[in-house]
Amino acid sequence: MAASAEPPTPALRAPDFFIVGHPKCGTTALYLMLRRHPQIYMPDIKEIRFFTPELRSRFQQPGSGRRPQTLEGYLSMFAAATPEQRLGEASPSYLRSTFAASRIAEVQPAARIIAILREPASFLRSFHLQSLHNHIETEKDLRKALALEGDRREGRRIPRYSHSPDALMYCDHVRYVEQLRRYHAVFPPEQVLVLIYDDFRRDNQATLQSVLRFLDVDDTLAIEPIQTPPLDGVRSQRLHQMGRAMTVARRNPAAAGRVSRVANALAPKALLGQRFRSIWRRVVFSDAPPQDDALMLELRRRFKPEVVQLSDYLGRDLVSEWGYDRID
Repeated sequence: MAASAEPPTPALRAPDFFIVGHPKCGTTALYLMLRRHPQIYMPDIKEIRFFTPELRSRFQQPGSGRRPQTLEGYLSMFAAATPEQRLGEASPSYLRSTFAASRIAEVQPAARIIAILREPASFLRSFHLQSLHNHIETEKDLRKALALEGDRREGRRIPRYSHSPDALMYCDHVRYVEQLRRYHAVFPPEQVLVLIYDDFRRDNQATLQSVLRFLDVDDTLAIEPIQTPPLDGVRSQRLHQMGRAMTVARRNPAAAGRVSRVANALAPKALLGQRFRSIWRRVVFSDAPPQDDALMLELRRRFKPEVVQLSDYLGRDLVSEWGYDRID
């Protein structure tokens, strides 16, 4: 990997801290809030994913886009920081990755690691909804999507525009203790901060202050709390996919199908305006579907051993806090 093949340019600095995940656990809100602190510098791009090349988009070509391919290119993303600022980045795929922890430690052994965990069933429900929005998933029913894991692990039933098929292995995301152990294996405990999503939701400011103290920056500055808006449901998956295909055709005509290229060429410019986008959103999206309580109970029964193990690992009674003590 580039991270071990190239020595960093002396003038460039490696990040001091990493928000490693999970997605749908407040990583975006934390990233946006930390960027407002004058003693912290974080690049404009969230989810740089430099240390997880195996989890990057399968459609990304070398040299394309804004994400760096070399260590020097990665470090250059922090070049605008002042010498006094702490450097950080947020890539939620780092927690799921098998290799990111050791790769980060190789480049920055003094790094401070921030992980955020969420009750497994609610996490998977939210992550599935996000995957529908991001064109990773096309199966709108979470139960059916979970049932497809076996086929998808064998490379079957992968949605055409799914840029991250590995993310469709939903239950692989909920291996919290295994994921944390990878970081504790290469970083001392005082360099790893594990947050619980419920705490962040309950008291945004208190959680932020604990992070600022962990990063050794001023924790008395007033930073406005951020709550990211809840996701809508996808009403029409077909239209949602059509919109994705037309976007691909505009950005890269050579990679688009013939129908997408023709439809995009014939579409009047008015369709690209704000008024059309507003109408399109009302047609394509709807309120999020109601929670399937029976499925949530099944998932909690399935993941109770993981929650018990996590409670022991962290020394915190998440079994009771997440209501797993009431599950047989």
